[in-house]
Amino acid sequence: MRRLFIAGNWKMNMKLDSAKALAEGLKAEAAGVGEVDIAVCPPFVYIPAVAEILAGSNIGYGAQNVYFEKAGAFTGEIETAMLTDFNCKYVILGHSERRHIMGESSELVNKKVHAALAAGLTPIVCVGELLSEREAGVTSQVNRRQFDGSFSGVSAEDMKKCVIAYEPVWAIGTGKVATPEQAQEVHADLRALMTERYGKEVADVVRIQYGGSVKANNAQELLSKPDIDGALVGGASLKVDAFMGIINACRSIQK
Repeated sequence: MRRLFIAGNWKMNMKLDSAKALAEGLKAEAAGVGEVDIAVCPPFVYIPAVAEILAGSNIGYGAQNVYFEKAGAFTGEIETAMLTDFNCKYVILGHSERRHIMGESSELVNKKVHAALAAGLTPIVCVGELLSEREAGVTSQVNRRQFDGSFSGVSAEDMKKCVIAYEPVWAIGTGKVATPEQAQEVHADLRALMTERYGKEVADVVRIQYGGSVKANNAQELLSKPDIDGALVGGASLKVDAFMGIINACRSIQK
């Protein structure tokens, strides 16, 4: 059985006071949640403050990115050891904003995946198509290409330690949401691809989150689909009540 996993991507949307208040609020409201795994990924500079607040709680935390090299002359980058110094568990890699705004390739994401796994971090690896690609009917090809590039050389045992987040680029921050049927179709295709590459045992274990304008009023319908194992939440994770609405909407769903 795959436990549902809800992760909040706070992006570049806060200052120190709001990051701390959000962490405090979530810690209090989610204290009794045991059916769902929860994590938040604040901006790098607020990880220490959030880590201090969430220490010992049932909420994990991580970063929104990491560099693949170890310590050295890489001005402006963050290495994995800097994250593990603060007991980070997760790191988001290959988010569409990194791929399409910062120009990150799947080959670069792949290097980061290997570095994260070597450091004991759980990579949340994002894949997803542009609106033009969906309209052209190449959604499967795009996601399969991103998957193969991002996970190249990852062993079956390490693949079990990864999380995939399917985020259709056209649904991120737009208010548009893939229908549950559209999302399930892509998730099932990714599960089939993992079966091809790694076998059914691995494919049955790896969790595939959906991301793209997830809210409390659509979370249960999305997460009830057999191959949707959680959500990577953007804007709705920035308010305690909205994020808890998503968490509570899926607490009773069992895979």
